[in-house]
Order: sequence, then structure tokens, then C-alpha cells
Amino acid sequence: MSMREKIEAAAARYPNQRSAIMPALLIAQKEHGYLPGPVLEEVADILGVERIWVYELATFYTLFHTEPVGLFHLQLCDNVSCMLCGSENLLKHLETVLQIKKGETTPDGLFTLSTVECLGACEMAPVMQVGDDYHGKLDDVRVNQLLDSLRAGVSRAAGIEPASARPPGE
Repeated sequence: MSMREKIEAAAARYPNQRSAIMPALLIAQKEHGYLPGPVLEEVADILGVERIWVYELATFYTLFHTEPVGLFHLQLCDNVSCMLCGSENLLKHLETVLQIKKGETTPDGLFTLSTVECLGACEMAPVMQVGDDYHGKLDDVRVNQLLDSLRAGVSRAAGIEPASARPPGE
């Protein structure tokens, strides 16, 4: 089924086409990996809605990406609960381990590191979202294990030996 057909099927569940913008954006992002301008325009055209409405949602919600992101988008919550539980130190640790800064993607295209205002999982603070999965009660050790696990999954799929998430000498 084409992206257009999927969007049209999703839109049929709503009485108003504007209500179908978020599901349509999710379908388009899954298809393209991110939502560049021409894709946003295509979504608007398929739904028959104003392009600005599509742009507004795509740029407001952190689950939508208007620029390419790595295979694993690491979204670390930096709201009050997570900050009080150490998210600032985790961000520094992630920047050191991945050798990138917040907002950047690793040269191999595996990881993009971002902070988000709130993931709504304060009971798990500090928490990070990777794809659709939440990982909570994080510390440096758990972050390293998570990165190792993500790399290992990619390596297994490619049939190669995974590299450690920790920089040499750590």
C-alpha cells in the first residue's frame, strides 16, 4: 500500500481531515524517515488541508523530525524531575560517549542526541526515549548498557561484531 493510500485510509476514520494530520505525519515519517518540506506539502495535499496546519504540527511536536535523524534518536528529558535526578550529567555523559553535542548525529548515522521538555514519565526519572521505547531510572552504567544493546542489534542485523559504547580507556 502506498503512502497516499495509507494516509487516505487513516483519514477516513476522522470526520474532519484536519484531525487526520498527526496520523498522516506519522505515516509519512515512517515512509521517509523524516519530514522535509516536500513531504509536508504532499501530506497537506493528500488531506486537502492548509499547508500551514501541517507545518505547525510537524514543527511543534518532538516526535516529528523535519531534518534527518540517526537510526536511534536519543531524546533525553530535561524537565524538572529528570533534571533533579541527574539528566544534566547524563547529557554530558552521552555527549562524551557518542562524541557529539546535543542536536548532532554520530558520523556513522546511528545516534542523534536531543533533549526534550517532558516525556511525561516523571516516575522513571531520569528518562530517555529511543524510538517508541522509554528507558528510565538511568545512570551512566545503564546508558552504556543501552547504547551497547542498540549497537549490538544493528551489528547482529549486519552480521558484524559490535563495538563498545564506552570510549577507549573507560
